[in-house]
Amino acid sequence: MQFNFTDIIDRHGKDATAIDGIGKMPAAPAAPKEGFDAIPMWVADMNFAVPPCIQRAMTDRIMHPCFGYFQPSEAYYDGIIEWQKTQNAVEGLKPENISYENGVLGGLLSALNIFCSKGDKVLVHSPTYIGFTKSLINNGYTIVSSPLYRDEEGIWRIDFSDMEKKLREEKIHASIFCSPHNPSGRVWEKWELEKLMALYEKYDVQVVSDEIWSDIIMPGYRHIPTQSVSDYAKMHTIALYAPSKTFNLAGLVGAYHISYNRTLQDRMEKESSLSHYNTMNVLSMHALVGAYSEEGRAWLRELLAVLSENRDYACDFMEKNLPDLSVMKAQGTYMLFIDCGKYLEKKNISLEDLEKRMWDCGVGVQDGKMFHGQTHIRMNLALPKSRVEEAFRRLKEYVFV
Repeated sequence: MQFNFTDIIDRHGKDATAIDGIGKMPAAPAAPKEGFDAIPMWVADMNFAVPPCIQRAMTDRIMHPCFGYFQPSEAYYDGIIEWQKTQNAVEGLKPENISYENGVLGGLLSALNIFCSKGDKVLVHSPTYIGFTKSLINNGYTIVSSPLYRDEEGIWRIDFSDMEKKLREEKIHASIFCSPHNPSGRVWEKWELEKLMALYEKYDVQVVSDEIWSDIIMPGYRHIPTQSVSDYAKMHTIALYAPSKTFNLAGLVGAYHISYNRTLQDRMEKESSLSHYNTMNVLSMHALVGAYSEEGRAWLRELLAVLSENRDYACDFMEKNLPDLSVMKAQGTYMLFIDCGKYLEKKNISLEDLEKRMWDCGVGVQDGKMFHGQTHIRMNLALPKSRVEEAFRRLKEYVFV
């Protein structure tokens, strides 16, 4: 490989929530018992170094000693347009369709604020990303959940009947859609997106599509932008993207939205401007330009091979050694959403008890209840494979005994 995905990077004291937050933050894993180091498998960031092209782009800019007011560069828009074209086969995207967002959740709330009145009902699919739940509650929206289900092959699916019933009976006109889906790891097929958008059109629903994970797609699957599946989807969807999940840049802050509807785009820009806080950082702009380059694409190809290998190892290990756990082999993202229900019932213990045993031996997984998975844990596999192997060795030796 051209890039290094095997070194174990010491992130202690380097502003890493995934490491320094363990045992200290609410909802973080407890600190491990003496004799165990922490393996960070909870926060959805990566334990890999960013590609050198990002550091070069930022370093080149830092070497110029002035950091005054600035405007997004042509290279910023060109980078996004070319990236969307090469990654997602998007044609016809123009700079006027793209606007900066401080983060996906901020963009999501701006979109909801132009779609809804406070207190309105918003449809989400469950299990649900905790960021959606917190943002909706904090801003006075009412969450209506439409549960996904696992089919006979264990694949997470949309319950279209339940979804339509709730759109109709609850008079819902705004929905958040997650593609690929977090936390399940599902990459939606075209027919699913078409059927989904047909229902949204039938009930006049405006859509916020969170596609932040769209670059992290496992071999054999393909991300299809929500806006691409119909004319209604293109004109009634605001899609949100960022390089943060793809390139481990969450700490730099910087996302963007795409809207092809001129009215929605104008209203988004107005809504985003009201706080006077939605302003790009010059270094995050250069980081995006560096990431969305040929070297960035090459790095991503190698990353996906590493993540696919980690996923296969984890799922095969559970199937052979931990048969009371159930998981869909993630099609996208680098997270696993693992159902421990059978084991909990067999051993007559709570999910909290099981998580504590995991945390005690340093396997820092995330509680699944916050994602509406009452018997689930969420596990990050974006680590060197040696750390994934060590985590599962500990689970077998110290937890599932």
